[in-house]
Amino acid sequence: MADYREVNRAAWDERAPAHAASADYGLQRFVDDPAVLSDVVRFDLPRLGEVRGLRGVHLQCHIGTDTVSLARLGARMSGLDFSPAAITEARQLAAKTGAEIDFHEADVYDAVEVLGAEQYDLVFTGIGALCWLPSVDRWAQVVAGLLKPGGRLFIREGHPMLWSLDDARADGLLTVGYPYFEQPEANVFDEPGTYVETQAEFTHTVTHEWNHGLGQIVTALLEAGLQLTALSEHDSVPWEALPGLMTQADLGEWRLTDRPERLAASYTLQAVKLR
Repeated sequence: MADYREVNRAAWDERAPAHAASADYGLQRFVDDPAVLSDVVRFDLPRLGEVRGLRGVHLQCHIGTDTVSLARLGARMSGLDFSPAAITEARQLAAKTGAEIDFHEADVYDAVEVLGAEQYDLVFTGIGALCWLPSVDRWAQVVAGLLKPGGRLFIREGHPMLWSLDDARADGLLTVGYPYFEQPEANVFDEPGTYVETQAEFTHTVTHEWNHGLGQIVTALLEAGLQLTALSEHDSVPWEALPGLMTQADLGEWRLTDRPERLAASYTLQAVKLR
């Protein structure tokens, strides 16, 4: 089997410019208005609290909209992503908006070696990050390695319940089609499009992905020396995760049109490094 990182990197390298040009990300809004924040960060402002003055790193930062948003809230931010095309877009956005952010091209599992151990007050991870990693235990060790004692992890992520659903049924019935729990082998998908509206056509359409149960994520963080301080589950996500079955509501969030209370679609988790 081809290295999952090479396969996934090829897909992200191709999609990063299309994402940067899309209305969904709205990069020009960030340039035109210094008060603009990404929908992901705006959603969690009540939970995020004060970050001014904190040294933060955004893991798997993609094209940098959440990273710039955290910098606008006063954090001294770094960003890391394994896609050189994504890092190029993120650096351009930071330059255009005047945000002082250092971006690094590296695999997330190499973050401690690249960025340094115990250098950060805040580790931030946004929507759609953990599904690209085969081991949540390794990820939790990276988070613990980056944080200073007393430092905080903040993550908003798609819920493993959502990732387990098969959205291909013509009748719209929600069915569990993929593993909820982390498995050694990846789920391999071959999909021609992406999650934003674009006219771009892609040649790299295969991706390797993994799900991680919520209990597995919490346990991995506890075993890495972090203490869970907050966990909220939400009935919405910031993109149309189940096409044709969701309706857009406030803050750019999408939830099931029919009885949204049925689905835990995302969660926000916070944890603090004890020592």
